[in-house]
Amino acid sequence: MRGTSTSPVAEEATRPADGPLVVLDRVNKCFGALQVLQDVDLTISRGEVVVVIGPSGSGKSTLCRTINRLETIDSGSITVDGRPLPAEGRELARLRAEVGMVFQSFNLFAHKTVLENVVLGQVKVRMTAKKQATQTARALLDRVGVASQADKYPAQLSGGQQQRVAIARALAMNPKLMLFDEPTSALDPEMINEVLEVMQQLARDGMTMVVVTHEMGFARSAAHRVVFMADGRILEEARPEQFFTHPQSERARDFMSKILRPET
Repeated sequence: MRGTSTSPVAEEATRPADGPLVVLDRVNKCFGALQVLQDVDLTISRGEVVVVIGPSGSGKSTLCRTINRLETIDSGSITVDGRPLPAEGRELARLRAEVGMVFQSFNLFAHKTVLENVVLGQVKVRMTAKKQATQTARALLDRVGVASQADKYPAQLSGGQQQRVAIARALAMNPKLMLFDEPTSALDPEMINEVLEVMQQLARDGMTMVVVTHEMGFARSAAHRVVFMADGRILEEARPEQFFTHPQSERARDFMSKILRPET
């Protein structure tokens, strides 16, 4: 299993601070006749790393995308930092600046250099002076290990490098929360760890994170809490050591038996 050699981060990470940052209350979402979220309740504390796992089609990515309103909900409520999600306009743009998101497909601007990708949002959304934005961008590219790629275009980078640029771009907005929607699923196996290492460091630094992933090694080592979903519902929430040792639901036990193999 990938990632299990990494020393546990959860023991080293900054403990979640008091008070919730994100609250989902009885959230429901349908795509046509298919109900993809069913009465979902979830509270995420400041500084907490929540890893969401479950079988394909369980609603994990939809849950993640509702938190910054990339997907609207049919009923229930979501608050971020005590405020309901805005419907549109400037307030929604401000929310999305404060809630960074990293997608599985990178979503970088192909016609802009790596540096320009990280500078753009700071200037256009945060109204940061370009000189300062450039300094911030270079520092963040260095932080994620791709400073030497600043003047290249995304197509000239490996998938792992592109995803680290995407993380730097999200961090450049100084977000309160980072959402990761299967950030390693489009990567070749040898590139996965380089992205997970950046995410591990964010966890150690106390960033509030919601991570949808199939990387069980990351869930074991970086999460404060594992959330298991199936059929649009949260069936189980627990600390990693508890979940991976003694999953409570039959569905979780079945899922784990299919994806985990004995250590060699």
